[in-house]
Formats: sequence, C-alpha cells, structure tokens
Amino acid sequence: MCGIVGMVAGGPVNQRLYDALLLLQHRGQDSTGITTADGSTFHQSKARGLVRESFRTRDMRSLLGNVGLGHVRYATKGDAANEQEVQPFYVNAPYGISLVHNGNLTNTRELAEDLFHIDRRHMNSTSDTEMLLNVLATELQGQIEGLDLDPDQIFRAVAQVHERVEGSYAVICLIAGHGLLAFRDPYGIRPLVIGKRTEGGRDSWMVASESVALAGSDYQLVRDVAPGEAVFISADGEFFARQCATAPRLVPCSIEYIYLARPDSIMNGISVYEARLRMGERLAQTIKEQLPLGDVDVVMPVPDTARPAAMQAARTLGIDYREGFYKNVYIGRTFIMPGQAQRKQSVRQKLNAMSSEFAGKNVLIIEDSVIRGTTSREIIDMARRCGANKVSFASAAPPVRFPHVYGINMPTHGELIAHGREPAEIAKHLGADHLVYQDLAGLESAILEDSAVTELELCCFTGDYVTGTVTPDYLDWVGQNQRS
Repeated sequence: MCGIVGMVAGGPVNQRLYDALLLLQHRGQDSTGITTADGSTFHQSKARGLVRESFRTRDMRSLLGNVGLGHVRYATKGDAANEQEVQPFYVNAPYGISLVHNGNLTNTRELAEDLFHIDRRHMNSTSDTEMLLNVLATELQGQIEGLDLDPDQIFRAVAQVHERVEGSYAVICLIAGHGLLAFRDPYGIRPLVIGKRTEGGRDSWMVASESVALAGSDYQLVRDVAPGEAVFISADGEFFARQCATAPRLVPCSIEYIYLARPDSIMNGISVYEARLRMGERLAQTIKEQLPLGDVDVVMPVPDTARPAAMQAARTLGIDYREGFYKNVYIGRTFIMPGQAQRKQSVRQKLNAMSSEFAGKNVLIIEDSVIRGTTSREIIDMARRCGANKVSFASAAPPVRFPHVYGINMPTHGELIAHGREPAEIAKHLGADHLVYQDLAGLESAILEDSAVTELELCCFTGDYVTGTVTPDYLDWVGQNQRS
C-alpha cells in the first residue's frame, strides 16, 4: 500500500502535490517524493520520513513546472530503510520517465531474469517499482516510430506491460516533454481515481489513490480509472483514455474498505464510510448470535478506523457507545510500521485507556480487523489494567488466515494470529473473554451493497488469489525474503 498522485495544471503544481500527499499520508509513512516537469526537464525531491518533515522551502522552490507526481511509501517489497528505494523512480530512455507505483508485482523473480538477459536493463534496487518502470520503458521504446510519440503508441506499450507483469499495480508516470500517463492492473486491485477542475479557461487534471486527495484540492471526482485502462494527459491538458487489457475484471481489495482508505474517500463508486457503517450493522447481527449481550455494558471502538463500525454496532445492539481510548495523533499507523518490534512499542505510545470508562464494566471492544494480534493484545491488557470486569473483542473483518501479496504487509502464515487457530484459541491468546469475527458473507454484502462492483479481492481471508498465479512456492519465497 502506498499513496500516489499526479497532476497536469495551468500553473505550478509543487504546492498542490505537497498538499495532496498530506491527505494521502495515511497510506505510507516510510518515505515520500515529488517529481515535476518543466518542459522536458524533470525536477525531483525525495527523502525518508513523513511529508511535513521531508520538504523544505528550498525543495519546493526547486520543483518547477505545471506537470508532476508524488508518492508516499509503505514498503511491502524491498528495504524500507534503503534510500535508493524511495519513489519516484527515474529512467532516462526513452525520452525520460519518472514513475510512482502502488501495489505489488508477484512475478518479480521472472521479471528480474528477463530484464537482465533479454531487455539488458540493470536494476539498482530490489524494488518491484524499478522493475515495472524498466518494463514500461522497454515496451515504450519498442513502440516508437519516427520522432513523435502519440497516445496510440503509449497505449500499445501499456498493453504489453499488462502482458508481462503480474500482481497489483496502480501507476502514474511522467514522460518528459509529453505529459502524464496513469494505468491500473487488469483486476483493479489497487485504487486510482480521476479528478478535474477548470481554471484559466483550461482543464486541470489530477489522478490519485483516493478521492480525498481530489476533494482537498478542489478537484471534482470524474471517475475511477477502470481495471486495465490507461489514461494519458498531455502537458496542454488534452485527455486520452483506452482499455489496454484483454480481459479486465474489477476485483478491488477489500482491505481498502476495512482499514487502509480514509473514511471520507469514495473508491470504485463505494463510500468507505458508508461501507464501514454497514460492517457495524452486519457485525451486530453476528454479535447477537454469539455473545451473551446481558454481559455487555458498553461498546468501544479502537480508534480511528473502527469507529464507524462500532457506532453502528452499538446503535443496532441498543448498547451505550463510549470512547474508552484516547489516540495520540502524533504517532503513525502502527500496522504499516516496518517491523514487529516497532509496531509493538508504538501501540502503547499511540493509545491511552481512560480508567473511568472501564472500571467495573463489561466492555465490548470493536476493531476493524485482527492481523498479527499485537495491537489487540495490548488494548485488551490496557482495559483490564483499567479495571474492566470482562473484556469481549469483536472484529469487523473475518479471520485473516492467509498471506496478502497484493500490496499489504502480511507475507507469511506464521505472523498471522488466526492461521491454524479457532476463535476460542485466539481469544485466549489475546486475553479476551470472548472473541467475535465478522463472517465473510457479511463483509462482502456490507462493502458491495448498492454498488456496481460484484466481487472483492479477499485472499487474506480465503486463500484464493484473484490473479491465479500465486503458488505455494511463491508464498514460501516471499516469506523467506520478507522485511525484518
């Protein structure tokens, strides 16, 4: 999971890109970068850390031009500590291309061989984004006829990229002297939306991971980039689009709606906030079936992602809703921190339990999901130390039993608390009196209700991988090469 944004405007885009990245900061905390294009010249600034820490006035002044892109990184492939892997990536031929990518490629072993032995291209990192950039560069080079580059050639190159790479990818790139290209994998696993506004008599365009970045910059949401589709916007603001995949099929990642995206975003025509409210309604029905509700005095969320589901569950159950945990907003999202030790240390710094809300009460704590169990275990322990009589725990998502390979850092069975365990055993491991999970059908109906989307990417719950190319051998290889 990363956050990406690209712009073609009638004026400088440096500040707009910065502002958009602030709105996408929840999608990545490891590093950030911006590239702008002033004519055929690229200007770039990138660094490890948060957006507000990484760009100084001198950096912003150097980012000249009316076309640009930006990135916030949450590392799932490669080394989070390696500054060579901070995006955007750049290659100087053909024309010069700067690229950002959200997702995970699942055939990197094969690509590495092909890029070296066939394309004769050198990789300077272990990042799958650098591989994707070089595949695109090779295919674009092969399409060029004469001196000019036109949209038809660009779209044919993207079609070849779809043939060569596997996995999930939402991509934005700049082609020096020409404009901005964006495309999405044939399953639309990772999100990408298009926004527009009119200024100075011309259209300005924005492409981003989430609609919240558009709204915060006063762009109107036009639509999503379709699965397999490519969009090219010239430096003058002329818009072109074409379907470049042979059999596109929309299967967006369910984790976006459960946890990753901001609640005020709309992706694939689905309101994230409304989906989370419905998750609470469905979860309440499951809770009624599995918990003795007479033992529950209050319902509490784990802030912030679980709040809509917890509010709606409390309302449906007719039980008081309380805020029992105070969140330190200056601590980042613990799930996307690199390394289990750092995640565990940060839970206590991020959340503080208010004793008055727990003392002598039977509490039901609702979380968006339970992955490794690190946060859940610490939260339950906090509640008990504050004097809670009983602590029940509920997850708005089903048990996460399988690795996720499409852009979420869940690479091995061994680190998933639900793998090979039943709910009663998990509850004991977490220290909860009761544990309730949302069922898969409830989750699907909550997200898909009243939408045109008909299926979701659910691999971490089912073990079924939509691309059809993820083998046990690949999962073993990923586990052996996961980040520390």
